Amino acid sequence: MTRAAAGPAPAVADALRLLDVDTLLLAVPDRCFPSRPDEDTGVGTSGSHGAADFLARVRRLGFTGIQLGPQGETSDVNASPYDGTLFSRSRMGVAPGWLVAVGLLEPQVVDALVAQRPRAAPDRLAYAYARRAHGAALDLAWAALGARAAAGDARARAVHAEVDAFARTHASWLERDALYEALQAAHAGASWRAWPDAERDLWLDLPEAAAHRAVLRRTHAATVARWAFGQWAAAAQHAALRVRLAELGMRVWGDMQVGPSEHDAWAYRALFLSGYALGAPPSRTTPEGQPWGYPVLDPGRPEAVAAFVAARAERMFADYDGVRIDHPQGLVCPWVYRPDAGDVHAAVRAGARLRDAPDLPDHPSLARFAIARREQLTRDPAVPRWADDWVTELEPAQVERYAWLALELTAAAHRHGRGADALACEVLSTCPYPLRRVLERLGLGRFRVTQKARLDDPTDVYRAEHAAPADWVMVGTHDTPPIWRRAPQWTDVRERAAYLAWRLAPDPGAQAALAADLAAHPTRLVSAHFADLFASRAQHVLVFFADAFGLAEVYNTPGTTAAENWSLRLPSDWAARLRRRLGDDAALNLPASLALAVRARHPAATALAAALDVEAAAWRAGAF
Repeated sequence: MTRAAAGPAPAVADALRLLDVDTLLLAVPDRCFPSRPDEDTGVGTSGSHGAADFLARVRRLGFTGIQLGPQGETSDVNASPYDGTLFSRSRMGVAPGWLVAVGLLEPQVVDALVAQRPRAAPDRLAYAYARRAHGAALDLAWAALGARAAAGDARARAVHAEVDAFARTHASWLERDALYEALQAAHAGASWRAWPDAERDLWLDLPEAAAHRAVLRRTHAATVARWAFGQWAAAAQHAALRVRLAELGMRVWGDMQVGPSEHDAWAYRALFLSGYALGAPPSRTTPEGQPWGYPVLDPGRPEAVAAFVAARAERMFADYDGVRIDHPQGLVCPWVYRPDAGDVHAAVRAGARLRDAPDLPDHPSLARFAIARREQLTRDPAVPRWADDWVTELEPAQVERYAWLALELTAAAHRHGRGADALACEVLSTCPYPLRRVLERLGLGRFRVTQKARLDDPTDVYRAEHAAPADWVMVGTHDTPPIWRRAPQWTDVRERAAYLAWRLAPDPGAQAALAADLAAHPTRLVSAHFADLFASRAQHVLVFFADAFGLAEVYNTPGTTAAENWSLRLPSDWAARLRRRLGDDAALNLPASLALAVRARHPAATALAAALDVEAAAWRAGAF
């Protein structure tokens, strides 16, 4: 076994155990994986040779798992994975090279797709091209498979049987997504809201809808079959990824986004509340609020909505070892607003929490959904309705009602033999009282994004010293600038260095020297920020790939639609670039950060700290 394919260095593994770090995840969407030059179609996939090499090295770096982003199908005009389909996987995720490896595509097809790829920056997706290229590869593979099956090829017939069985098993969501694709193509890409009534209302409980669905099944049978093949291929490749990661001793985590795609808004329209949209209220990160525009699940249809969320949760836990829950407020106490109010930014600021509005004069229709009673709300008129303490008390029975959908997630986890530690709840600066009670009820932690911590506020929720064992700690997320971009912009270097020295130097007499050293060396200051994660009580550490590999480019700027958004990826020479950055202390040197954390929490573990120093030096010299 090569060094790159081996597990982490013994000192790294020992330090993680000593520090009670059960989970160390690298957050990297599969579209951001590197590819080898001879297979690069402009997007990363989990089925490429480059991905296999990458994952083996990631294990060597010490990570115990991979946190993928949402893997749903996105559109030509919206690259955000958080706006993708809830059940179907993206065509871009199926590697054309994987189709060759399993005998479904000729190698020259991949060669042609690679040759035609736009020669854009190597660390950026060629999004539009990759969507076309991967769709074309699947079309060719499906056509070839059909021809071989018709000619009597036993293997082709067996694959056809597998695809048919997959389609029957997943018919509840697969047919809806396939018909959406067919109808959108028939209407030249127009929004489903502009389709004729019979097609717009296809999935509503109307007498004529069932008959029309039967007609469309026959009319678009070829599209449905082709869609099923693409989804079967994506599922088979994902299953191979799980096997590969298990062999490396790693787990794969999924990402359960809060908002439905346009596919889902159409296909499950009967489950959504009329007149309201889901958004984010004003917060310290976005004081103006965020009018997301997503449909809101209707509490007036509890059985149907619970079944829908249970189906989502079942699919997630069938496919992943753990699940990140995007914006769990959306399941517990969603912030809603009227999207047709004209100025959506003003509307979202004037919104309300769906279950916390028993008697708001500007949202009288929400009273029937309220769980909190008027006397359980704050009596302080200065407290805005989006504040965490808008609701001040709840009875246990009310907490159960708030938890009704979150309980579907934990039930799915338990059905698959997993506990609360298989859920990561993206609770950021905003944690309303009902959500806090639900987290406590389910034994779930929250996120602590330490680059956002206020050093002048000892009670700030992002400070790592407040982390509980169930929490998740990280220096940044996919929505924040990489720490390597932020570090040169810090104007509070001395304060930051003093805080980290207080956290990491157990001997008060050594704190001044460490603070001076950190203030004088910006890269060591960043390393101390990583050490702060491991020195906390949190048992779960998450590192976004830009932070891990020393990138300064931004992956996502929230609220923007620029073409470069969501396009950052790792180039084929990522390992060589990382080696150079490690030589300059300009990327995560995990042994170096662990050494600081071990000395902070376990001063007597001198031998382990020394071994980590040796390993850190080896990483700086290029051996990792």
